[in-house]
Amino acid sequence: MANVSSLNTTAAGVDAVAPDVSGPRGRRPRRTLSRRNIILYGTLFVAALYYLLPLYVMVVTSLKGMPEIRMGNIFSPPMEITFEPWVKAWAEACTGLNCDGLSRGFWNSVRILVPSVVVSIFVASVSGYSLANWRFKGSELFFSILIIGAFIPYQVMIYPVVIALRELGIYGTLTGLVIVHTIFGMPILTLLFRNYFSSLPVELFKAARIDGAGFWQIYLKIMLPMSLPIFVVAMIIQITGIWNDFLFGVVFTRPDTYPMTVQLNNIVNSVQGVKEYNVNMAATLLTGAVPLIVYFVSGRLFVRGIAAGAVKG
Repeated sequence: MANVSSLNTTAAGVDAVAPDVSGPRGRRPRRTLSRRNIILYGTLFVAALYYLLPLYVMVVTSLKGMPEIRMGNIFSPPMEITFEPWVKAWAEACTGLNCDGLSRGFWNSVRILVPSVVVSIFVASVSGYSLANWRFKGSELFFSILIIGAFIPYQVMIYPVVIALRELGIYGTLTGLVIVHTIFGMPILTLLFRNYFSSLPVELFKAARIDGAGFWQIYLKIMLPMSLPIFVVAMIIQITGIWNDFLFGVVFTRPDTYPMTVQLNNIVNSVQGVKEYNVNMAATLLTGAVPLIVYFVSGRLFVRGIAAGAVKG
């Protein structure tokens, strides 16, 4: 009887503490409106507002007529939307002696951009692959020279490059500007590709070498399919830098081959006639549309490629 009573007491004790044991476990969830979240999201909101407010002003101004702009309220939405400023910026605005808008500069920029991006990325990817996997005598010295070249100010090299292009007979042509953008984009792109290829498993390279694969076979069939993120990074860097460039465009080309950014400067800084702010805003948005579209389409791969290609030396 004593044993039965003891067992009943034990069972009752277990039942008494059972609800406490079966309760929720783990860390208590954080409150949505905690001080930390308020500071974090408040800071992000202020930063987003700081960058988006000028863009909003540009868009609404480009959709207004000049009489409405003269009323002075730059933040108000347009009372009557008009796309005439966009049409004028593209096809009619004067960019110096020519009054054909940004259309000519746009196609000049495209003819500069495409070969510069393709050639620079191809050469840099092969160079980075060689420096990462095919070590040769003097490779470290070559890599050090590339690193130094990535941080030399462009302005230091302008005069020697002008002389070189003049001697080659391509100064003032789109071909000369393509060569300039390709050369100046090489150091930083080679650094990114070299670091990215160094982060890939070396066992893949060794296995391919054992199976008899050569330089181009390993590059095209193994390294290239695994390198989409870093190629997207290189593409965005080159497109943004080349398309938005003003200095090289105004130095190494002539009025008939000016890129879009140089023509935009001529439109905005024109001192003849009435200052048409709506046309200036539309021209600015048209000029910045290409790199913005490229970034928004491939932004996720850009972040992945930067994280993979910039942290390992």
